[in-house]
Amino acid sequence: MKLLGMIGGTSWHSTVEYYKTINKLAGEEFGGSQNPPLLLYSLNIQLMRDQNVDKIQAAYLEIARKLETAGAQGIIICANTPHMVYDHVQPQINIPILHIAKAIGKEAQKKGLKNLGLLGTKPTMTMDFIPGYLSKNFGINTVYPNRKDFGEIHRYISEHLTQGKFTPEAKNYFIEQMKSLESKGADSVILGCTELPMLLNEKDFHLPLLDTTKLHAQLAVDFIMR
Repeated sequence: MKLLGMIGGTSWHSTVEYYKTINKLAGEEFGGSQNPPLLLYSLNIQLMRDQNVDKIQAAYLEIARKLETAGAQGIIICANTPHMVYDHVQPQINIPILHIAKAIGKEAQKKGLKNLGLLGTKPTMTMDFIPGYLSKNFGINTVYPNRKDFGEIHRYISEHLTQGKFTPEAKNYFIEQMKSLESKGADSVILGCTELPMLLNEKDFHLPLLDTTKLHAQLAVDFIMR
């Protein structure tokens, strides 16, 4: 098995889900008799809250190099939003970063989905690191919430979900957002914040919900075993 480096901490709740899901999926592959070798670096979420892109990029590059030096053969970033650093970090290290949008695109392609609604933090919805990757590599269109709602969506994620507050209020809010995405032509919804699959599941809405945590974890297991 290949040694995988994990960059977590944004938030620690989602990092726990990543660690658990990777081990669970790997156990299913091996019949529960083994678990994969993993290197975890968990950073302080305040780095992302400060929204200083230069500092975020520098920190992720430093961490990625530490994991590479420690022997990691690939890296997984355990959240959606920090993939904003991918284009900066990947060219400066010698091991692959497993892009979360690759996991999303493969699942959408398998299910014949073409218009993916996107829910996530404000950077995830306004920057191009997921929509651009999906368009370029899979020919997939992204459907966005109403721009006036971006701030409130981000607030629910940062003030509720990343702090472990998975309330009925938050669930009802995101269900209404998914209805809005469907009205705009979405044939599925990307749960593009790692905490969203902890709040919502496929029983909560009739469109396919793309659980980025599970899909990304499966991509990690495929890499470890390849």
